[in-house]
Amino acid sequence: MSWIYEKLVEWSDGYPWTDDEVLTWVSIYYFSTAGPAACLNLFYENGHRDPSAFEKAKEWSDVPLGVARFGRDLILLPKAWNRTLGPLVLESEYERGGHFAAWERADAVVGDLKRMSGREGKVFACVGGRNGYSS
Repeated sequence: MSWIYEKLVEWSDGYPWTDDEVLTWVSIYYFSTAGPAACLNLFYENGHRDPSAFEKAKEWSDVPLGVARFGRDLILLPKAWNRTLGPLVLESEYERGGHFAAWERADAVVGDLKRMSGREGKVFACVGGRNGYSS
């Protein structure tokens, strides 16, 4: 499981991983039902579906979405591509953060979600009859 540690260190932006955090990630892979190959299922499924994931991605989605870019992510696609994914309601760009941005920069991810879905956000009350604040 040393490969997980290597990825955590190399694919993040200098995040100071604690022993407990590393053991949590290793445990999720090792003890989950899917096992150590869980992350590979995504690649297998994308390569063996009809239509392919890439062909399916060309279809427009009507689900509002936000895109956050983190400076040290593994792949930074052109920003112009964001608008091809669907109705873009939030774009943000962060200098710090890598592939594990949701862990490294939870503050940024939570802030984006609040901007999108808060009372002034563009997806506030996007589910008919619900607004997230009243029952």
